[in-house]
Amino acid sequence: MLVKLQHLDTSCFHILGSTRTSPSPSTGVSVSPLDQVDLITKRHEQHKLLECPTERNGVVQEPGLKKPSLVKNPDGKQRGRCRDSGRIVHKRDIGVKFKMGGGNGLLEKEHSRCSTKRVSYGGCIPAILNALDMVQDLDEALRPWEDRIGNKERSIILKEQLSWERALEIFEWFKRKGCYELNVIHYNIMLRILGKARKWNHVESLWDEMIVKGIAPINSTYGTLIDVYSKGGLKEEALLWLGRMNKQGMEPDEVTMGIVVQLYKKAGEFQKAEEFFKKWSFGESLRHESTNTTTTAEVGSAPRAHVTLSSHTYNTLIDTYGKARQLKEASETFAQMLKEGRAPNTVTFNTMIHICGNHGQLDEVASLMQKMEELRCPSDTRTYNILISLHVKHDNIDIAANYFAKMKEACLEPDLVSYRTLLYAYSIRHMVHQAEELLLEMDGRRLEIDEYTQSALTRMYIEAGMLEKSWLWFRRFHLSGNMGSECYSANIDAYGEHGHILEAEKVFISCQEQKKLSVLQFNVMIKAYGVGKCYDKACQLFDSMESYGVVPDKCSYSSLIQILAGANMPHIAKSYLRRMQEAGLVSDCIPYCALISSFAKLGQLEMAEELYKEMIRFDVQPDVIVYGVLINAFADVGSVKEAINYVDAMKGAGLPGNTVIYSSLIKLYTKVGYLKEAEETYKMLQSSEGPDVYSSNCMIDLYSERSMVEQAEQIFYSLKRKGVANEFTFAMMLCMYKKIGRFKEALLIAKQMRKLGLLTNLLSYNNVLGLYVMDGRFKEAMGTFNEMKEAAIQPDDYTFKLLGVVLVRCGVPKQVVGKLEVTMKKDAQSGLQAWMSTLSSVVGVDDYADI
Repeated sequence: MLVKLQHLDTSCFHILGSTRTSPSPSTGVSVSPLDQVDLITKRHEQHKLLECPTERNGVVQEPGLKKPSLVKNPDGKQRGRCRDSGRIVHKRDIGVKFKMGGGNGLLEKEHSRCSTKRVSYGGCIPAILNALDMVQDLDEALRPWEDRIGNKERSIILKEQLSWERALEIFEWFKRKGCYELNVIHYNIMLRILGKARKWNHVESLWDEMIVKGIAPINSTYGTLIDVYSKGGLKEEALLWLGRMNKQGMEPDEVTMGIVVQLYKKAGEFQKAEEFFKKWSFGESLRHESTNTTTTAEVGSAPRAHVTLSSHTYNTLIDTYGKARQLKEASETFAQMLKEGRAPNTVTFNTMIHICGNHGQLDEVASLMQKMEELRCPSDTRTYNILISLHVKHDNIDIAANYFAKMKEACLEPDLVSYRTLLYAYSIRHMVHQAEELLLEMDGRRLEIDEYTQSALTRMYIEAGMLEKSWLWFRRFHLSGNMGSECYSANIDAYGEHGHILEAEKVFISCQEQKKLSVLQFNVMIKAYGVGKCYDKACQLFDSMESYGVVPDKCSYSSLIQILAGANMPHIAKSYLRRMQEAGLVSDCIPYCALISSFAKLGQLEMAEELYKEMIRFDVQPDVIVYGVLINAFADVGSVKEAINYVDAMKGAGLPGNTVIYSSLIKLYTKVGYLKEAEETYKMLQSSEGPDVYSSNCMIDLYSERSMVEQAEQIFYSLKRKGVANEFTFAMMLCMYKKIGRFKEALLIAKQMRKLGLLTNLLSYNNVLGLYVMDGRFKEAMGTFNEMKEAAIQPDDYTFKLLGVVLVRCGVPKQVVGKLEVTMKKDAQSGLQAWMSTLSSVVGVDDYADI
């Protein structure tokens, strides 16, 4: 299914990572068609920008398109540019966030880069841009070049603005002057600027203006609109622009197609993304692309004869299939990319490594890494982060750590994701030393430790038995004053889950000192008290919540009720259920179920029934578990009528029975001897998930009581075949055979019980002992009694009654047996010795090997 990369002929590919190719940025697996380096339509886009569109019959026409190809600078390097609505965008990321960073180094570095870029434009553009930065008044700023600002200059001026307001002001200035041609390229630039700023009213106004002025939208116009609306979270509006494009009879080009695929991918609609690509690639009409018609063509089949897909488009498709967990399709698309001679870049390999790794294909991951080296395609930080994450996921912690070291050897600095992934892996494995080494590195680089990592390491120290270190670790972050409310909760929970109540309380108090108490801290502290069995403290804390200005939520009530019910304190829990009901927080039967179960466990069935009736009054619908608890409770006490009433109520509510309820009914019917009803219920079990051992044993018990040997044997042999027959199963069969005088079968059962190690309790020993006594096998009886003694099974009155029969049958007077019984009651130890001595002298057993 997967592409076997070891057979890949790489001779047709450019060598990546050489002096001729700049490495791809560390952008991660997900690719955005307009935000990444685009290898499509570069040449004709450059042509569009440098040679301005001409106007024919009042309509701006787009210059002729050429075949897609890689655009290279004179020095052979690919430009870090992407298509942006019919213009060339030089990627940069400056503006407010750098100015607010507080680091002069960053700002100076960005200024330097900006200056270098402006100089690279040549001509008067650098001076114009500097003037616009320095002078607010546009007339004054642009006066020296007013007669020399052509189409190219106007495009660059607009796209180089850092704020949408300034760009719009300049655009309006161009229009107001009346001597500047503003064509579709300039409108595309403005649509993108305004769309990225989410100024939708301005976008719509600009579109209307284009229509009024007869400026016909081109492919990249629609692509820009679809892209900005999609990234702005307005998927439906983005698709409306696609619909307008279709109505105009315009087929999307590759870039626009990629934008639409990306839109569907972002929305998780992977099938629609695949359908759209297939229709586009086979030249099908996209006017009705929202229909459910799906082409039967495969991605690997030849797409449009006149289009060769770019590496970026392939990356988008592979990533889409990866997110849809379609490994086969992703691999086929990758194979098609290689077949067409498209050199995979770092993003491609990252995506494929991520997909294969998530499907457990670690051999394929190793093959992909090998091919990256062969193609001299440089790994980036994201590559190593994926590898670290994959091997951590597969519990290959040493390999993950090795990739972390290799990253540094490759002169790549691990980022926060690298550290956090490995730190978490170390923490859950209690690898304290390794975790602390990473922490030292992070501190040395002044990298921020996030709250998730902080709480994970608190847990690590606690679970490693290093309580003092865990507290020092917590204090470090608490004293910094940067811990959030959720982080305090996670630390309380970490201590509480392991029964360290004092430390959990100290964290709670620390949170209170920081005035960050919320319902979350109360809930986890109540949970901690439940784990520590501090039930009074749990109630006191709950009762104090409102004094802290915190209102208990559903979780607060549910947690406390569950804790008290589990501690056999349903009477106390009942008052909290009342308050929960008054607060309008009872939306399901779970708290009622907890209390009903607790009362039933204590045998207080009247209270359980009272709660059931209260549920009905409050229109809280019982579920099958509530009915199961009540049916089982009444089955335990043999109350057939009440149990059947709840069965009928359950059926009336439209709830199907389950194995637990059927088993409870069989238990009930066995207790009261209702064979017919038990058989009917047992058939229900057989037709559903199958009967468990308990229910089957109940049926054997019913059949053995009635000496229904054939039916009992059928169930017995079925349990033996499944390997689930237990000690009780064998003991009942032994009793049945003994009862009807079939000693041969009974003795065989006794032998099997010994062989299988199923003689473990007093009842089984007494049954086997009784069989030997009844069949006159006194040596075996004496041997069984010795086994009981060695197994520390305390004999009861029935055991000594059977042994008394042995002595009487061996000629010992009843008076002697009576004295032995009296001695046993006075002093168990000396009495047991007397029994053993008498039995040994009378029975004279020397060897029990044949038992």
